[in-house]
Amino acid sequence: MKYFSACLILLLMFSSCSNRLTPSCIRAKISEIRSQPKWNPPAQIDEYEYNGRKVYLITADCCDQYIVAVDGKCSYICAPSGGIRGTGDGKCSDFYEKARHIRLVWKDDR
Repeated sequence: MKYFSACLILLLMFSSCSNRLTPSCIRAKISEIRSQPKWNPPAQIDEYEYNGRKVYLITADCCDQYIVAVDGKCSYICAPSGGIRGTGDGKCSDFYEKARHIRLVWKDDR
């Protein structure tokens, strides 16, 4: 029982720490997506380092839509992929070569 309690406490500490590392606008975006029917493919938000700053890559809810990168204030940066041609908006065509994946922030597992 002591082992279980210790594990539970550690789990809660790490999950709340991860939550504090996620900007409030990204947490709001997650809440917004959760209020909608489940996307197909499921929604996912990943944190990257791109051109010296943290960015958050947000998947699209359907086909032929942009996968967008936003900063910690949810300001649009670019769309590295997606759209009708699948190549994004052309503003960061080097994203997948230069960006370094930091962590999975959230994936809709409903």
